[in-house]
Amino acid sequence: MAKIRVLLADDHTLFRQGVRTLVAAEPDMEVVGEASNGAEAAAKAAELRPDVVLLDISMPGPSSFETARQIRRQRPETKVLFLTMYDDEDYLLEGMEVGANGYVLKDSPASQLITAIRDVHRGGSYLSPRMLGQLVDDFRSRIRAADHQPRLATLTPREKEVLKMLAEGNSVKEVASLLNLSVKTVEAHKFNLMRKLDIHNKAQLVQYAIQKKIIKLPMMA
Repeated sequence: MAKIRVLLADDHTLFRQGVRTLVAAEPDMEVVGEASNGAEAAAKAAELRPDVVLLDISMPGPSSFETARQIRRQRPETKVLFLTMYDDEDYLLEGMEVGANGYVLKDSPASQLITAIRDVHRGGSYLSPRMLGQLVDDFRSRIRAADHQPRLATLTPREKEVLKMLAEGNSVKEVASLLNLSVKTVEAHKFNLMRKLDIHNKAQLVQYAIQKKIIKLPMMA
């Protein structure tokens, strides 16, 4: 079985030696070369045609992000795995934008790096659990913020106008006539406002308009 060919790119010699020893101990992997800066990494990637490049983010010479982009452009089948000390979401996102296949923190257990190499080589992607946790926490925060935003505030003035008129009992055709709009335009406004408010029928729309005091309940005789 062919081994996974790995290129190490890091400007710290001792760190490269440690990773080389770790990778070489795996029966399905081999280190085919090393580089100490971005330009050397791109050149050796073109020359040695590795399966996976372990690329440090902060090295002398060209930006590691530009280096990753160059490697992926000149040989798309080569996978790029950032190996870095920076648990920074901006760096992670930039890495993904330039085509990196994974992002591993240097303080991760050795087993995670080995798993990451195998995963990206098979065509998958890999994020250090800590980075994945940060992304999940950020996503949850955004959801909570969105839930706290008053939905009515997301409507445009025209959508609010259409909402009021529909809730008052006007048909789409009548609203179109009153606002001097086409029926198709009013239908689009109706669709958008119901999507934003998570409303699915006319009864819910009327109920919502009453709750938000957009229209008043009719006076009982």
